[in-house]
Amino acid sequence: MSETDGIVETVNLAAEEGRMGFYDRAKAEHLAPLWRVLHGLVTAEPKVTALPAHFGYSRIRPYLMEACELIGTEEAERRVLVLENPGLAGQSKITPSLFCGLQIILPGEIAPAHKHVASALRFIVEGSGAYSAIAGEKTMMEVGDFVITPSMTWHDHGNESDAPMVWIDGLDMHMVNLFSASFRENYPGAVHPTLKPEGATMAEVGYNMVPDGFRHESQTSPIFNYPYSRTRDALDRMARFREADVCHGFKLNYINPLTGASAMPTISTAMRLIPAGMVTESYRSTAATVFNLVEGRGRVRVGDETYTLEAKDIFVVPSWFPVVFESDADMVLFSYSDQVVQEKLDFFREMRGNA
Repeated sequence: MSETDGIVETVNLAAEEGRMGFYDRAKAEHLAPLWRVLHGLVTAEPKVTALPAHFGYSRIRPYLMEACELIGTEEAERRVLVLENPGLAGQSKITPSLFCGLQIILPGEIAPAHKHVASALRFIVEGSGAYSAIAGEKTMMEVGDFVITPSMTWHDHGNESDAPMVWIDGLDMHMVNLFSASFRENYPGAVHPTLKPEGATMAEVGYNMVPDGFRHESQTSPIFNYPYSRTRDALDRMARFREADVCHGFKLNYINPLTGASAMPTISTAMRLIPAGMVTESYRSTAATVFNLVEGRGRVRVGDETYTLEAKDIFVVPSWFPVVFESDADMVLFSYSDQVVQEKLDFFREMRGNA
């Protein structure tokens, strides 16, 4: 960056040299002239920091398996390989506001119980027969399931199958840390006691009914496992009678059934179906978005980059980068973004097509 970058256009650059003494004295009192940095702070369009990126699962999986040979869940607590955005190296960020990692747990292993302010989502990529225990209730997990860990809720994971289990960890920790609001605790034991039978919460709130006296004070959905089987069926049924959106195909947003709002208060989550042969129109928004291809094949263009996609691949569309999908076989894509936060703060902006 040059010394004049960011200085407002009305400032007389020739006169700036004579002001340097003032700037130095003001700096000693922790003061800084806004007119020298304003254009860098309030930009005409979103400032590019995160870059488009594609994480091919076939390339990543060998590293996950090697990590299992190097460290156990007891030592690591969470055996996760962080997916780092190439524009944000060393910051454990997939976008400026979101975390993304791949967690692997082997048969018989337990990821011990803890809780933290950061909310987390798990999206299952590989395996069957592992569980996540949320506030004392277990839920078994299958590929394509979307599982929520609400803020400051005890949770542990275990694998009762005979094969590795892999899932995406998506967290809002960078939003939490922006506000210096992070807290965490470890549970005294490896697992939290079971307080409710499996399926109890789904029975209470998962069928568009709630029992008398049901209380749920969190903004996070009380449902903490949205099974892929139900989501996939909903997409198929919707595709029979609705027209595909020209930018999104058939898209369903995960919601809190008690309020109709986002299932998570800080992370927007969705599943979409791009039918075979469809080429979407260009779409861009300020919501930086992480995608996982659950099934199907095709391509995605993000800005000037084109990625060929296979099932289980992960890619990121940063803020204000145009994205276009080209589907060779029905593509089903899970996504999570910071859109819900931007909407609450009146930041969110989108552009459809080339308008």
